[in-house]
Amino acid sequence: MTIKTVLLCAAATVMTIAAPAQAAQGDILVRLRGIMVAPNEKSGSVLPAFQGEKVKVNDTITPEIDITYMATNHVGFELIAATSRHTVSGVTGTTGSIGKLAGTNALPPTLTAQYHFAPDGHVRPYVGAGLNYTIFFNSKASSALEGAVGGTKVHLSDSFGWAAQAGVDIDLTDRLFLNLDVKYIDIDTTARLATTAAGVQKVKVSLDPLVFGVGVGMRF
Repeated sequence: MTIKTVLLCAAATVMTIAAPAQAAQGDILVRLRGIMVAPNEKSGSVLPAFQGEKVKVNDTITPEIDITYMATNHVGFELIAATSRHTVSGVTGTTGSIGKLAGTNALPPTLTAQYHFAPDGHVRPYVGAGLNYTIFFNSKASSALEGAVGGTKVHLSDSFGWAAQAGVDIDLTDRLFLNLDVKYIDIDTTARLATTAAGVQKVKVSLDPLVFGVGVGMRF
């Protein structure tokens, strides 16, 4: 192998490594993120026995996977899948003294349409908007609540709302990239607590979380 051939091969290798992991039409982008779900909850009163008392919902950290299909060089459609566990706690009065009232899992599949500003760049910011449907499952009363009011069944209604996002992909190699992402998701639910001693208690909660994500992605 001549020196000229070696230099040409080396140049081709450098160009391949330096090529951006651009999001081109027809590409599929798969990202694995760690996310923090931070509810901005607004609670109505717990009714009827605990009127005037409100609840809060904790933050949580969980893994998340998403897939984006690039319909054009600039426009993509992203579907995310994740599940998170949350605790519902009392804030004041009787429920506040109980503390943790219940726990539930949330499955919030969210579809957004994204606009990618620089599909050919090494740094590719995007914004998106879309729809969310949140399913609550595995809802259970806490031992503290059942100790206070007896056996309790918990149910949270599903939610349908909108979502908005902003993020950026940053090249690591020609196909692998770092991703930073933040979403706002409109989630409203009604928690229903059927208790032995206090009857059926209901409280409306607007969760409206910010979802902060960081992870890696690959272009296919």
